[in-house]
Amino acid sequence: MALFHSDTRRQYWRCGRCALVFVPAQFYLSPEQEKSEYDKHNNLPDDEGYRRFLSRLAEPLLQLMAPRSKILEFGCGPGPALAEIMRSKDHEVALYDAFYFPDKAVLKPATYDAITSTEVIEHLHYPDRVIASWLEYLKPSGHLGIMTKTVIDAERFAHWHYKNDLTHVCFYSHDTFDFIAEQFHLSWHAVAKDAFIFCR
Repeated sequence: MALFHSDTRRQYWRCGRCALVFVPAQFYLSPEQEKSEYDKHNNLPDDEGYRRFLSRLAEPLLQLMAPRSKILEFGCGPGPALAEIMRSKDHEVALYDAFYFPDKAVLKPATYDAITSTEVIEHLHYPDRVIASWLEYLKPSGHLGIMTKTVIDAERFAHWHYKNDLTHVCFYSHDTFDFIAEQFHLSWHAVAKDAFIFCR
């Protein structure tokens, strides 16, 4: 571990093994503070701009999906716009969000053809555990679609607006994705600068 960056509010460390840049636990918000921040988001299913943003992941993922696939939208927030996009293409979508759709009954082993997680993994306190659980819910030939912005280098990180959101505690790079793929026996590719698909 090495200190990667610090500012007046937090420290950011980098793992020498997986290259994840992360915020130590003493800087985490409480669950109540986190939800208060998420309640300010205005990502509604009928917002065309937000749907265009999500299409950077949705369109390439849809090309991989068999008809009437089962999809889990993990961390969907209060307005699950990606689910609406997928349902409009005749796919079945289940929702899970720890704050807004907390029904764990949808988290079933080997159930889903795909799991989507858009602008979520930067909020996770234990991303390795969550990724491992996603792979339990996926069918053997399933796909994992992720959206998050990625770390380029320390100089650009210092001026990066993305780190200033106090709910963002983990920051990934392509090196981190390579490590995840190796650990979990996956392949991955970028479909946009902030959208990635992992495959078994």
